[in-house]
Amino acid sequence: MTDPNAPLGVGVIGCGDISPKYLDHLAGYDHLRVVSCADLIHERAASSAARHGIPRAYSPAETLADPDVDIALNLTTPQAHAQVSLAAIEAGKHLYSEKPLAVERADGAAIIQAASEFGVMAGCAPDTFLGAGIQTSRKLLDDGMIGQPIGAAASFTSPGHEHRHPNPAFYYLRGGGPLFDMGPYYLTAMVALLGPIARVSGFAKRTYEERTSGIHPGVSFPVEAPTHVAGALDFACGAAAVITMSFDVWGSEAPRLEIYGTKGTISVPDPNTFGGPVRVKVGTGAWTEMPLQFTEGGRGIGVADMAYAIRASAPSRMDAALANHVLDAMQAIHESSDLRRHVDVQTTCARPEPRRA
Repeated sequence: MTDPNAPLGVGVIGCGDISPKYLDHLAGYDHLRVVSCADLIHERAASSAARHGIPRAYSPAETLADPDVDIALNLTTPQAHAQVSLAAIEAGKHLYSEKPLAVERADGAAIIQAASEFGVMAGCAPDTFLGAGIQTSRKLLDDGMIGQPIGAAASFTSPGHEHRHPNPAFYYLRGGGPLFDMGPYYLTAMVALLGPIARVSGFAKRTYEERTSGIHPGVSFPVEAPTHVAGALDFACGAAAVITMSFDVWGSEAPRLEIYGTKGTISVPDPNTFGGPVRVKVGTGAWTEMPLQFTEGGRGIGVADMAYAIRASAPSRMDAALANHVLDAMQAIHESSDLRRHVDVQTTCARPEPRRA
């Protein structure tokens, strides 16, 4: 980037299922310009580039060699995140990765360290906590509407991705499962609302040894990751929370996310979305839906937020330290189940600053 006022160039690496959601939304930011799509399967990169009017279809290596690429947007599968992210950083690119930051703690730490050494910014999804629903919940919490937070409960349940995804096998490898796939949305939202996690207890099980595709009958694949996880979280602020993440449940009416305070409760919308509704119950009063106080946002708002921070040489709400803390907490939940005891979360992070508008 030579012109400081020019849009920052984004090079997408990985043109799979999630990429259209990013590309559709990133087109709406004047300070960003997607300059290339890359994939190990060139035809997929070319198709994505043509569909979204992007000038170049590249290999990952060509993307990282392109001087017009300022930010590498890593949309590969979780098992490839660390390798691709480290290559991007070492090529001098700012990094924004899909969640999780990495599969292993050591790789998450290596990404943080490399970004510091190479003088680039590293950020990581999910960015849904910047959406109107969670940001409105954050403001209500900060304004004291429900008093002092004392606890929270989060729940994601489904029968598994094989019933709707054309290539679901990677969701069941190490680094997959419901905790690593969906947990980042819920845990990131909880950290944005309550601050960092101090210690955890976990209970995890793998219900089936293999799964069968609902889209491609007869196609089965092995299951490595736990598929039903229950955890207890002790936050540094003193709040205690419970979390359930499952690919083994056919139906549930449990709330997605609730925050409990000394004066009331906030019902937070689905952390995998950007909108509402946000509902509040204070004391013995009735549940009330609260107006959203921010624009909704969409997939890619985190890339845009990080780009503003790059321009301003300011801290980013999407700092990868947040995602690294969530990675540490997820690993600790699995370890707690294996060890049959509490596990301290070794990392910490800043509670991300709220949106102001």
